[in-house]
Amino acid sequence: MVLQGRPGVALYAASKAAVEQFVKILAKEVGHRKVTVNAVAPGPTDTAMVSQLSRDTAPAITPLGRLGQPSDIADVAAFLVSEDAHWVTGQVIGVNGGIV
Repeated sequence: MVLQGRPGVALYAASKAAVEQFVKILAKEVGHRKVTVNAVAPGPTDTAMVSQLSRDTAPAITPLGRLGQPSDIADVAAFLVSEDAHWVTGQVIGVNGGIV
């Protein structure tokens, strides 16, 4: 989710905004075929890609007080591909520990 803009990330933020619109519009275009379209927008997650700065600051800026784990993201992705999510479409789901 494109939540905060800051200098130096204009292209990154623009690409995220494009994905959000793609999800919303494609869901409308293919819904009549019973196809759902959603995206997962992870926050700072404990992977090789996350910077040391994020590792240090995430607990302080996240209401849940920790860096996300890959399993946190995987759980939401698993839900979206399950039958339980058959009524969920056109959504970008932030899996970010409550960062807004």
